[in-house]
Amino acid sequence: MPHLATAVQLYLHEVLGVAVRGVKPWTGADALPYFLRDAFEFSEIELLGQPIVLAEGRADPNTPLSDIRTWIAKVSATAGQPAVYVTDALASYERKRLIAHKVPFIVPGNQLYLPDLGIDLREYFRQRAPAVDALSPSAQAMLIYALLRQPWDADWQPAETASALGYTAMTLSRAVKELVAAGLATVHAAGRSRVLRMQGAPGEVWEQAKPLLRTPVRSTVWVDGGTLPANAVGRPAGLSALARLSMLAEPRWPVYALTSAEWKAATEAGVRELPEAAPGAQEWQVWCYSPALAPQAMSVDPLSLTLSLQDSTDERVQSALDELKGHFPW
Repeated sequence: MPHLATAVQLYLHEVLGVAVRGVKPWTGADALPYFLRDAFEFSEIELLGQPIVLAEGRADPNTPLSDIRTWIAKVSATAGQPAVYVTDALASYERKRLIAHKVPFIVPGNQLYLPDLGIDLREYFRQRAPAVDALSPSAQAMLIYALLRQPWDADWQPAETASALGYTAMTLSRAVKELVAAGLATVHAAGRSRVLRMQGAPGEVWEQAKPLLRTPVRSTVWVDGGTLPANAVGRPAGLSALARLSMLAEPRWPVYALTSAEWKAATEAGVRELPEAAPGAQEWQVWCYSPALAPQAMSVDPLSLTLSLQDSTDERVQSALDELKGHFPW
């Protein structure tokens, strides 16, 4: 019997709180090609009436994840039921790639990802928050705000964070559901308040969350620097902020970030938008959440800054982003 199969049974019972039928050999393995029988050890469990094939990977650290994805799909198609990849360890980037390609997997005692495991299983989870492909701007802002806190504490009150960011109770409720559904936090009661508990150290939560995070930049506009009122809003962002936090040279045009409301107020105060860059121009980024998640900082926070520039193809920018990691609060 595969050595991880019993650990999977115990782990599912611990995490889901439901009975998992005992592990037994999977009789359909003989229908598989020889190379698949060499690649995995197979067993079967029953979870909420749904039979599931466990495909425990044999020790070969050089097996490409693309092959794992194809092989698990082949096993599932042959079995006519869900097949789940089981292993005793996965690097964070491996977990992200498997999730991105919706490959079910279980690392006993560490993590499970079980999308679309049949009608019974979906009905069981109907009352749970649905899985999310990306966090909403409000949930992303609340998560980053919590990750930036010093000193670090895994427990935090989302209501206090929402209040600091100006979010309504409805927005708060949706954001909490997203963070829990994404597996980034769990909810606990503390008297009459709800407390979110991060599922790991801040660096681990950040790496787990990154596939769900998006650039905060909603749009970019050029403005005439000569038309700025004395109380013009905005804080350094983009390449301007990165230059302050790394060895990158200052950009030709300064870059600032502001919210949609601040952009509206600036235009009403006489700030003139330009059709393109020109002498004396500034690049303004209109963000989908507050650029001031780190209120005491002199620029936008390093986590949001990373997200805003992560798709840059400039090697100098990517090198500076590596340097920026030294400014992360962990």
